[in-house]
Amino acid sequence: MLQIIIHYVLHILAPGLIAWFFFRAHWSKVWLILLLTMTVDLDHLLMFPNVFVSDRCSVGFHLLHSYWAISIYILALFWLKTRIIAVGLIFHMITDWLDCFWMMY
Repeated sequence: MLQIIIHYVLHILAPGLIAWFFFRAHWSKVWLILLLTMTVDLDHLLMFPNVFVSDRCSVGFHLLHSYWAISIYILALFWLKTRIIAVGLIFHMITDWLDCFWMMY
């Protein structure tokens, strides 16, 4: 239960804090953009019939959570027009990666 709470706090509230501290002039717009990056989880729908498996590590397994995709997200940090989206996607990957450690313990 604690894992689920931490996971969703990091997915919903932490992006709000990132927006507030780093993009204060437009924090609400940035928070919305960061929340919209959670649509990256649509790749879970490609895993028929097991859309969600609680003990599976998403990072490295799903298409948009693959290491190739993560490298593209990192490269997107270098362009101003894609930077906020890249921050959201990378933070999403870090949050999902933390779930992999919960499974180990």
